[in-house]
This record gives sequence, C-alpha cells and structure tokens, in this order.
Amino acid sequence: MTEQTTDESTDEHAESRPVLGYAIAGVLVVVALGALTRFLEQEVPQWAAGTALAKVAKSIEFPVYAIALGLIGNAILTKLALRDALSKGFRTEFFIKTGLVLLGASVNLKVLVTAAGPAIIQALLLISIVFGFTWWLGGVLGLDDKLRALLASAVSICGVSAAIAAAGAVQAKREQLAYAASLVIAFALPSIFLLPWLSDVFGLSDEVAGAWIGGNIDTTAAVAASGAIAGENALQIATIVKTTQNALIGVVAIALTAYFALKVERRSADQARPTLGQFWERFPKFVLGFVAASIIGTLYLQWVSDGKAEIATVSDLRTWFLIFAFVSIGLEFSLKGLREAGWRPIALFASATVVNIVVALGLAVVLFGNFTV
Repeated sequence: MTEQTTDESTDEHAESRPVLGYAIAGVLVVVALGALTRFLEQEVPQWAAGTALAKVAKSIEFPVYAIALGLIGNAILTKLALRDALSKGFRTEFFIKTGLVLLGASVNLKVLVTAAGPAIIQALLLISIVFGFTWWLGGVLGLDDKLRALLASAVSICGVSAAIAAAGAVQAKREQLAYAASLVIAFALPSIFLLPWLSDVFGLSDEVAGAWIGGNIDTTAAVAASGAIAGENALQIATIVKTTQNALIGVVAIALTAYFALKVERRSADQARPTLGQFWERFPKFVLGFVAASIIGTLYLQWVSDGKAEIATVSDLRTWFLIFAFVSIGLEFSLKGLREAGWRPIALFASATVVNIVVALGLAVVLFGNFTV
C-alpha cells in the first residue's frame, strides 16, 4: 500500500512539472511583451518626431501598445498551438488587482475632500445616471446580468479597472471581462482626440473641458493623454474628476456584490440566503487595499516633505503591473467570446457612451462653469 501511494505521488509530481513549466513560460511571455510595450511607449514618439504623426505618437499610451502586442502574441501562440498551454501564466486578475492597489497610493483623499467638491458631485451623479441607463438598456437587449454589470461599470466609472472590480463582485467569466476591456479600449482611443477638439469647437473653458474629459473617457491613461492635449489646467481638472471616479470603484463593487448575492442568484424562494461569510468570500478584497494605499499615500505626502519621489516609484511599479495586465488581456482574448456575444454588447456600449458624453458635458458646464484652477 505504501509503495503504491508513493508511486502515485511521484506520478502526480511528474505531471505537475510540465504544467508549472508552461505557467512560468507564460509569465515570461507576458513580461517580454510588457518590456516591449514600455520600449515602444518611450521610443515611438522620438521616432515620429518632426513627422505628421508626431502628435498622434505622443498621445498613444501604454494600454494601446500592451493590448495590441497581446493580441499579436495571441495570434502567434494560437498558430503554434501553444496559447492554451501557456495560459496559466496569463495572470490578468493578479496583475490588474496589484496595479489597482498601487494606484490607490496616487489618489490623494485630502485633495478630493477639500478641493474637489464639484468633482465628487459630478462623479456621483454621472455614475448613477450612466450606470442606471446602461443596466436598463442591457436588460432590454437581453444581455447576461454579469456582462451588463461589467459594461455598466466600465462605461460609468473608469473602464477596465471598474470592469475588473465588477468581475470580481459578480464572478464574471474571463471571456466577458476580455470583451468588456476590448470595448473600453476601442471607444477610448478616438475619445482622446475627439473631446479636446470638440472642446475647442464649443468654446469650453479649460476647467469645463477637463471635467468633461475626466468624466467621460473610461481609462485613466487615456484621460491623462486627452487632458494633456487640452492644456495644463484641463489636465489638472480631468485628473481630479477621474481620480474621484476611481475612488468610487469600491462603492460600486460592494453594491454589485450585495445585489448579485442577495437577488440575482436567489431566483427561487427556497434558496438559502447567503451567509456573511459567503458574502465576504466573493467581495473583491483588493478594493480594501486600494483604499488603504490611498490613505497611506496621502498621509505619507503630508508627513514627508520630499515623499513625491517614493510615490512616483510606486506609480511606476503600478504602470508595470497594469502593462502586464493589458498584455494578458490581449493574450487571453477569444474571438469565440466575441461571436457568442454578438452585436448587442457593442450597441449597448455605444449607446451608453453617447449618454455619458452628453450627461458629462452638462454636469461639467453646471459644476465647473465658474471654477478656476
């Protein structure tokens, strides 16, 4: 009996070694593509300097390169029949959650409380209106509850980061998360250039333009790029507005966790009400890390006069983890998920984006019309 048990244990270890090797290889692929992403982000603007593409090259942020390289790697590995074997190393969830916790260090709660009253009001109203509209229209279109939760969170809060938080709260499928992330990037890219141009056409002040950009564009990196095009003052307001929305990720995650645990997954009366332990088990705990990092970062800057260098280092580390996450999203992306989802999610996201643009502009004019940096 002992010899048989020993043999079985040896066989299990032997089988696990190739799996571990493939997982390590998958991580190395992610890191290599991430390093290439950082290289392109830094070098492409220099290559394009003095050409007609200089402004465009300077505005393209790392999520674009990361997802594009991930998709290219996806195609190559699929062709070589290696993608499934290496997929254990495509740790999208780990990378994005770590990046989001580190993001909290740059969210200054003191600034939000003392100097961003209009931003808080705008964020609360915008998220409520846009999330509500997207959730309602998703129901009309007959989308799966988990997918419309991801799309509603992404378009109303802060893109991929919010979709990740929502995915943890509602236990969405990887394919649904990859689809939501792809839609966010696809709609965010043209917005980088469209909103600053429209701000000039409408004659908006820098403050209103910044509030519009920060409230509408879904990814933080794209907000920074678009705000920089609009001007320094616009960039400052856009960053505050987007930071405020980022800080509300946790609130939405808690609400979604409660809704799905207490209602969506209790369709029949005989189903037991989930226990507090089950509720805690599915709650996306990285949100607590995000809040803690924000508090620590705020206090650190208050107590240490030259602490900005350390916060900048944390921000750079955050960027690396987000790059790895976006590369992994590209590597995990499945056309099968696209085909299964059909046209309805695209129609939903497009409609919600239009509503977001209009509502965000109205709120920006009302709340920031007389605001000066």
